[in-house]
Amino acid sequence: MTSPDVGPATDLPPASEDAKETKKDSPGRALRETLLLLTFAILLALVVKTFFVQSFYIPSESMEPGLVVNDRILVQKPSYWNGEPQRGDVIVFDDPGDWLSGLQNPQPQNLLARGLSKIGLYPTGGHLVKRVIGVEGDVIVCCDAEGRLSVNGQPIDESGYLKERRAKKPCNGPMIPSCSWTAGPVPEDSLFVMGDNRANSADSSVHICRKRDDCDPTEGYVPVDLVVGKVFALAWPPGRAEFVGRADAFEDVPDPESD
Repeated sequence: MTSPDVGPATDLPPASEDAKETKKDSPGRALRETLLLLTFAILLALVVKTFFVQSFYIPSESMEPGLVVNDRILVQKPSYWNGEPQRGDVIVFDDPGDWLSGLQNPQPQNLLARGLSKIGLYPTGGHLVKRVIGVEGDVIVCCDAEGRLSVNGQPIDESGYLKERRAKKPCNGPMIPSCSWTAGPVPEDSLFVMGDNRANSADSSVHICRKRDDCDPTEGYVPVDLVVGKVFALAWPPGRAEFVGRADAFEDVPDPESD
């Protein structure tokens, strides 16, 4: 009895048209998925930058010794969604008007860094970093017999964060040679800010006292709506990375007197 012819065991039915189409489309599908994920990542980064956290660098020596030139800091924004900056906060804000004049403002040099800076993934400049000394209604006086600022009559012990005074600087006032001035009451929705390096900080005190012993208490304030957010971390360099909190030196400051 003769066995029927049987084809080779390796013979397989031809591939279906659907399988061929899936194989053919796989490179295009992968590209589309990659572009979709990239777009989602960029949108997410933009949302984070706009509403939550943004990275900046320190442009000057005004916040030494805590923050030095080119330190990378992280600024959070939710704290001020339903409130305003408090005394002792370290904040980042837009230039109120020629405060950045003469300061370093390096821009990213390559296209990738520029693109990343636009979506908050690369530290940006063009802003100022200072500490809030006075809020709406506060009166700031420089200085008492020990060289301390007073806010609403309460002397402030700022030794925990200020850079050590120069030998010829008898007070914690501005970098101009004056230790006798008064600022305030701070206007509505405004702030009085100073750098921690008082000998080298073009801050509110300098802008109210542009000349020696010639101070204008109506100048030098920062509108609250120019505030970007509160510094909460020093992120770079790694060896100095730490969280940045509100200074407790202002805890005993009384509320400003109401009119």
